[in-house]
Amino acid sequence: MDLSQALAKAIEYERQVRDHYAKSSRLTEDPHGKRIFAILAREEQGHLEHLESRLEEWVRTGALSPMEVPTILPPAAQIEAEALKAAAAPRPPTVPGSGMPELDFLKEALDLERRTCGFYQAMVAELEPRHRPLFDRFMDIEDGHLTIVQAEIDALVGHGHWFDFMEFTLEG
Repeated sequence: MDLSQALAKAIEYERQVRDHYAKSSRLTEDPHGKRIFAILAREEQGHLEHLESRLEEWVRTGALSPMEVPTILPPAAQIEAEALKAAAAPRPPTVPGSGMPELDFLKEALDLERRTCGFYQAMVAELEPRHRPLFDRFMDIEDGHLTIVQAEIDALVGHGHWFDFMEFTLEG
């Protein structure tokens, strides 16, 4: 896969995930879910714009200037700190069949994020070494998205974990 093809394919993946989050934000009634989906849609929009600018520069000049991948999500340490706060006041679990679409939206998002992570991993392995750094950061960011989506699923269904922190204990 050459760089133009890799960028074009990455744009397709990011657009698909962005569209899913934007649609989920519009259709979700829960304010927390609406906010999470909107944040993730904005995050993916930033990735999409970054990749489009990289493709445009590559086509125009045949080279890429160094540029950091934008992210609006906080660093991992901050996410973990927020997870500890959230664990102190977990949201009530979703009752299956309650008509709340958030869980289905999250499961679809998890699948999309997994496929996107897999794409970036395979692409980095195939690309010329000089082009790999462009996509290395995407692998880290997409892993973070997987963590967030899984945590939201766990919180909704009441698995008792939030970002791998126990919300409650069954011990006496």
